[in-house]
Amino acid sequence: MSPLPRRLVVATRNEHKLKELAEILTGVELVSLPESVEMPAEDGETFAENALVKARAARAATGEPAIADDSGIAARALGGRPGVYSARFAGERATDEQNLALLLRELDGAEDRRVAYVCAIALVDAEGKERTFEGRCEGELAAKPRGSGGFGYDPAFVPLDTGPADERTMAELSPTEKHAISHRGRAGRGLAAALGLEARR
Repeated sequence: MSPLPRRLVVATRNEHKLKELAEILTGVELVSLPESVEMPAEDGETFAENALVKARAARAATGEPAIADDSGIAARALGGRPGVYSARFAGERATDEQNLALLLRELDGAEDRRVAYVCAIALVDAEGKERTFEGRCEGELAAKPRGSGGFGYDPAFVPLDTGPADERTMAELSPTEKHAISHRGRAGRGLAAALGLEARR
């Protein structure tokens, strides 16, 4: 890999993702993709494919090392859906609230409420070399949203890593607690280790 980067372009305009990555990674400046850069279509069949497409586009447009995150939720009872369509589960312009409401409706009355958060972070370094890092967090979907933290499906995602007696959703955890077990935290620590960076746990 290239020497330790001082700055990484993040191929996202999602402020929540950028904030979480900045909280996870330390020792490197993270900057969002310029508004003038048009993002490619996310038409890959896996999170890793979509992340790579975005990271390649950011690297080509800026000439700087770039990373991209693609992530979502997979419900066991739905055969892994919504998966790579998590951000547009309820439609191309759907809000987080609409996507979550649809998932809750689809699993209404289901005995199997097991879900998993999956994240892939792709890196295209200064030399154009590519790597991907994946993280996963298992959980169950609560019947109703709870908590004001996080974003996306967090208000109904109850992680298993906090223990059977802890019924808090991701949206009810502190940022430190969430990053220690989240799919993005795990993928981010893999990236940090590969780059020789520190990562918060």
